[in-house]
Amino acid sequence: MTVTAYILIQAEVGCAADVARAAADLPEIVLAEVAMGPYDVIARAEADNMDQLGSVVVNAVGSIECVERTLLCPIVNV
Repeated sequence: MTVTAYILIQAEVGCAADVARAAADLPEIVLAEVAMGPYDVIARAEADNMDQLGSVVVNAVGSIECVERTLLCPIVNV
């Protein structure tokens, strides 16, 4: 079963578009777009399980240049 989540990303000033492009290049990221508000980029990710999803956030998204903070919002089906 695929796990889906939104990743809210705060980026350094002037870096949002670069961060969105870099995130979109990651295989687990389905979509990454620049947003306005407290977060600069919103990405939609899919992974095989929560561990893999966490790894995407910590290791892949977190290592993109100019990323300051992330917030993982898993999608739940109720």
